[in-house]
Amino acid sequence: MVTGCLGARKDEIIELHPNVLGVTGPHAYDEVLTQVHKHVTKPVHNPFIDLVPPQGVKLTPKHYAYLKISEGCNHRCTFCIIPSMRGDLDSRPVGDVLGEAQRLVKAGVKELLVISQDTSAYGVDVKHKTDFWDGMPVKTHMQQLCEELAKQGVWIRLHYVYPYPHVDKIIPLMAAGKILPYLDIPFQHANKRILKLMKRPGSSDRVLERIAKWREICPELVIRSTFIVGFPGETEEEFEELLNFLEEAQLDRVGCFKYSPVTGAKANDLPDHVSDDVMEERLQRFMAVQAKISSEKLQARIGQEYLILVDEVNSLGIVGRSYMDAPEVDGKVYLSDDFDANPGDLIWVQIIHADEHDVWGVRVEDEEA
Repeated sequence: MVTGCLGARKDEIIELHPNVLGVTGPHAYDEVLTQVHKHVTKPVHNPFIDLVPPQGVKLTPKHYAYLKISEGCNHRCTFCIIPSMRGDLDSRPVGDVLGEAQRLVKAGVKELLVISQDTSAYGVDVKHKTDFWDGMPVKTHMQQLCEELAKQGVWIRLHYVYPYPHVDKIIPLMAAGKILPYLDIPFQHANKRILKLMKRPGSSDRVLERIAKWREICPELVIRSTFIVGFPGETEEEFEELLNFLEEAQLDRVGCFKYSPVTGAKANDLPDHVSDDVMEERLQRFMAVQAKISSEKLQARIGQEYLILVDEVNSLGIVGRSYMDAPEVDGKVYLSDDFDANPGDLIWVQIIHADEHDVWGVRVEDEEA
């Protein structure tokens, strides 16, 4: 069976794989179950093994979980095909989101990672209507959602945030310690012409101004972003403008990808595609600039103390993350030869060493988290 985004292309899948039993689109839960029941004998219910916990079944470790607040996207970025597969923005009711968050926390989750295709746009499709949670009115809006999530008493980390004006109102929540001072904002590029070809909002000058303002309000703020090099038509001068932006922005965590012509993306029809060799060369130059920035930033952390969330304890010691590190995409904090912890524990660590991506530390006396 095939399900998910590519399920929107049923005819193509059947043509390539005629023996597929069923094809469904994203979030087609009922259709998936129908197909399963059609082809597989329904098992006899066993109350001793068929119990599903209140928080549901998740694939992440027990101590952190992804909290999806919406599906789809209203943007039409020329390099992306998500709207054609998942449709326009469809925000979950805020009461449902907060209810899921509460169940996850009660089940032992210590960190909630808020995700969507466009987290900042949460509630736009329903005109930020007021819903109810725990008997109290709550607006379907990013700011109000963050304020309520903060009451759960766990780490709240925001991903896929577009730099809309109201994001400015989230920074004081971070400065107050209500949610993690961490923003994942996919800037994608810095050159105005390339951004226009991408159909992306933003101006590098304006972005730099806002980053400076955010850091003034919340000096601990960590910003992660992603960029594309070799977008069709990108000139050497436009790429160098991107490198200059990196130097000025001093972003903490950065990912970079070479442009890839995804089937169905509008950008494929643009002229002057960049050769693979040039894209690779630009990727290496980009990563060299960012590696230097990252190394300098992490070196500055040496001697400082941070609360870390333990992810695992292996044969070498404790592996965890600070507020600066999202799981799977950012760096880690290593405590060599220290084994006295369990996944999900929060412990204070002093940083003693760093490289371009990760840091090493030693345990210090516990402080009140």
